[in-house]
Amino acid sequence: MRRSSGRSLVLAVVLAAVLVVPGPGVAAQTITGHVRVNQVGYDTAAPKRAFLMTDAAVTGGTFRVRTRSGRTVFSGPIGSNQGSWSSDFPFVYALDFDSVTARGRYVVEVSGPVTATSPVFKLDTPARLYAPLLANATSFYEAQRDGPDVVPAGLNRQPAHLNDGSATVYKPPRFDEDDLLRGDLVPVRRADPRDVSGGWFDAGDYIKGTETISYTLDMLLVAVRDHPTLLGPDSPANLAAEARFGLDWLQKMWDDPTGTLYYQVGLGEGNADITGDHDPWRLPEGDDTFGADDPASRYIRNRPAFRAASPGSPISPNQAGRFAGALALCYQVYKATDPAYADPCLLSAQHIFDLADTTPTGDLVTFSPFSFYPETEWRSDLELAAAELYHAVAAGDLPPGLPHADPSFYLRKAAHWARAYINSPDDAVDTLNLYDVSAVAHYDLHRAIDQAGDRGELRVSQDELVADLKKQLDNAGAQAATDPFGFGFPYAAFDGTSHGQGLAITASFYDELTGTTTYAEFGRRQLGVILGSNAWGASFIVGAGTSFPRCIHHQVANLNGSLDGRPPILLGAAVNGTNSADVFEDLGVPDEARVCPADGSNPYALFDGQGARYLDDVTSWPSSEPALDFVATTPLALARQIAGKP
Repeated sequence: MRRSSGRSLVLAVVLAAVLVVPGPGVAAQTITGHVRVNQVGYDTAAPKRAFLMTDAAVTGGTFRVRTRSGRTVFSGPIGSNQGSWSSDFPFVYALDFDSVTARGRYVVEVSGPVTATSPVFKLDTPARLYAPLLANATSFYEAQRDGPDVVPAGLNRQPAHLNDGSATVYKPPRFDEDDLLRGDLVPVRRADPRDVSGGWFDAGDYIKGTETISYTLDMLLVAVRDHPTLLGPDSPANLAAEARFGLDWLQKMWDDPTGTLYYQVGLGEGNADITGDHDPWRLPEGDDTFGADDPASRYIRNRPAFRAASPGSPISPNQAGRFAGALALCYQVYKATDPAYADPCLLSAQHIFDLADTTPTGDLVTFSPFSFYPETEWRSDLELAAAELYHAVAAGDLPPGLPHADPSFYLRKAAHWARAYINSPDDAVDTLNLYDVSAVAHYDLHRAIDQAGDRGELRVSQDELVADLKKQLDNAGAQAATDPFGFGFPYAAFDGTSHGQGLAITASFYDELTGTTTYAEFGRRQLGVILGSNAWGASFIVGAGTSFPRCIHHQVANLNGSLDGRPPILLGAAVNGTNSADVFEDLGVPDEARVCPADGSNPYALFDGQGARYLDDVTSWPSSEPALDFVATTPLALARQIAGKP
């Protein structure tokens, strides 16, 4: 996956020390150790585990948990070896302190053959730990706003891309094998200019696409619907209002009277004669006049809107599914408070779903170029849309003119696509993230079957839906068994942060639907890894913990924010995190970017392992670029922890 568009010297990643242990007539041995913890903290009522990484075997060591004032509240022997991390750190030991249940701030100290101290962390209720991160997630989306209605606070955002209010419509662009634009863009004949202003920037760049914004809205609106006290209009986070901002733009990308989908605004990649969005490093408010009259920059000044296909044509099923799902959720969330807004959402959702191409060939429609988001799985998108349309229609008091006013129509469709997913080669190959939404789809379909009553004629049963969730979790569990920190997704791959949050959500779904706590600790462990309980001792969410990304690959944050972790920063931004070591080749500081870290150092390099690397650097889009879809699952994952789901 390609994403475009910061970094500063990271605060001390770890606090570690070494101890020289001489024996009679034996040369002193030096052991180096580092303690890793969930830097946001631990639920007082849940299991608690820190980790000790060492470069040599440790026997006879002890650790203690103490308050910041030095009072010991727990002590015990270093636990069992969880396995090897790397050749530099072949030993990772468990440090369990479940019996500590008092709220407060603590550190873990190791003594004996090795000494090491953790960062300060909290023990508290999930609400006190995670509620600030919910507000930060909303702040992230506010900072990603495009158009005239921006939120200046924090990063001094200014209105941008006002020319998007009258954008020329083009056919999908063609790219060569190196993602260079072939020739020039081809405008759609007799197409009127279209207002595509607003919406959210996709990542650290300035393009906007329905692929990621509709997925983001699916995840955010499920969270708002299911947790209104935490995320509704009366909450500090008020994600409901920010989601509506995204919905306003999404509806501009669909022309309901003609059945036309517009899927992208902005040209990601150009060629030798045409500047693409990913070429210059700049603030977005200058784009409307960028390059003055330079013809090469014409698509920066006047950004193209790309039409997916001719009016009324079949729609790529991934787009149809996630788009219709978002609009069906729009109806569910806003029906009671603003029916005039919600009713058109439901009508458009039904029209889009009916146009889904259920026998697609070639590449799905995602972004142009396709390599930015090379999605292949689409059946779960249609299952999600049908499940959300069921819940919308089943609510009753429907607007007139709907093609399908019987909720059982969508219940059968959802079951059909759930069966198609389970029988497909993509079943449980992935877990919840941008490229596979089956976990949310299965969960809401299970709830729909509950609501509809016994529906034995459906093509899938509730037991089969639960079994498929378990299959995904068990596959992730097998991966976690190979990692001393227990992460259920490979570190040497894209989108690790997103997958970690997705696994926490899926674990919570399974336990709720089965009335068990089978995967509760597994889910908490996934969140712990992305919040600092990993080999690098890094949190991958800006503002969460102590050693979070400072030098993110994000143009506004790099040019208008601080580079030392102090405000102003892009609060709530989730970055990719670790990635395969071989995708970091040929990274260079973008022209006009503020160099970060200033000395070019990489304090995390020592901890690279398992074929993975983490680099907090403005050059490092594979590690340090945030994106809409990375943050999309943050509210749902944390809200379910706060709500005690199950």
